[in-house]
Amino acid sequence: MNKDQYEYVVEKVVDKRVNEDKVEYYIKWKGYTTADNTWEPEENLDCSGLIAEFEENLKNKEGDKKKGFDRGLVPECIIGATKRSKEVYFLMKWKGTDVGDFVKAKEANEKCPEIVIKYYEQITSFNAFHQLVLHT
Repeated sequence: MNKDQYEYVVEKVVDKRVNEDKVEYYIKWKGYTTADNTWEPEENLDCSGLIAEFEENLKNKEGDKKKGFDRGLVPECIIGATKRSKEVYFLMKWKGTDVGDFVKAKEANEKCPEIVIKYYEQITSFNAFHQLVLHT
């Protein structure tokens, strides 16, 4: 049996992410150290029970935590932006805290349009400056 024929057994599902609209799980492999953990597409895994257990624990853990504007904090500024599942999210910094979290851009547009405008002005100025420097 060569190395490519070994069957790897999932010991535990450690984390989850969405990468280019595909769900991936961070896997701890049985008999290997955590240094050998890997991100694997959901369709490559044959451990539906462990995935269901992970998802249930995640749901219970996140169920009690308020996020974004539901936290009742005052937005201070937008630190960055990302796109997930074809929707834009802003990384929002809140006044009086160092903890930021992602909010839907549509929601930020409604609840704090002045902060959204300021963010776009900053990135537009930054991009214009870089184009000027690169083309000079």
